[in-house]
Amino acid sequence: MSFSRFGRLALPGFCALVFAFLMLPILAVIPLSLNPGSFLVFPEEALSLRWYRTLGESPQWTRAFANSFKIATATTLIATPLGTLAAIGLATMRSRAKPIIVALISAPLVVPVVVVAVAFYFLFAPLGLVNSPVGLVVAHTALALPFVVIVVHAALTGLDFGLLRAAASLGAPPLTMIVRILVPLIGPGIAAGAVFAFMTSFDETTIALFIAGPEQRTLPIQMFEGVREEISPAIAAAATLLVVASTLLLGTAELLRRRGERMRSGASAPHVRV
Repeated sequence: MSFSRFGRLALPGFCALVFAFLMLPILAVIPLSLNPGSFLVFPEEALSLRWYRTLGESPQWTRAFANSFKIATATTLIATPLGTLAAIGLATMRSRAKPIIVALISAPLVVPVVVVAVAFYFLFAPLGLVNSPVGLVVAHTALALPFVVIVVHAALTGLDFGLLRAAASLGAPPLTMIVRILVPLIGPGIAAGAVFAFMTSFDETTIALFIAGPEQRTLPIQMFEGVREEISPAIAAAATLLVVASTLLLGTAELLRRRGERMRSGASAPHVRV
């Protein structure tokens, strides 16, 4: 057997082992969440939805879910248009300062999150934004903004900007060009960036521990406090819901990315009236 043939046969098995190494610890929380008892036991003798009912009936868990959803939604609504405009500016920029600007925008992805959290705390404390939803939304927006910029900038790669110049030559104002030409072409990329922004805010823990107050307790903080005080199968149920939600959102982002690629590779551009 030649080495190349052996590599072709061994590569799928190696990929399967890596996939199992990454996914099995995550998938292990699913059967644990179906435990009918009050302790984490595996394997279970029976299955029950008891802890999912506990999540729905507990005021602490429902409030944490609501806070996470509200903050993530506000973060998405702010980060998506700002990141889209920044990506458009970067795509059309022809300056030597572009790498520096990209590095500054991507800094929250490189700097450790705990450093970012401490920096936000000392910045927001004198401004009265600690223990407030406004401060938490602003901090999450800064953390989610690079994801939107990267995804939308990738959607702009290969885009024919001659369409915008042609529309401008026909008398289209800038807002019309953005709404009727640019947004339809990169709409899937914008939607995918919004998905990543929502996920970034919804799952964020470190910054929330520094900025959020008792009234802004999010779902990750509630899970963290639950692990520290008592290990309950309700935490496994909440983690399972997060895994399912993240999988659905990632699948949606991938479908949007593929749709955007098909749109960019299409033969014709959308018909525009100016």
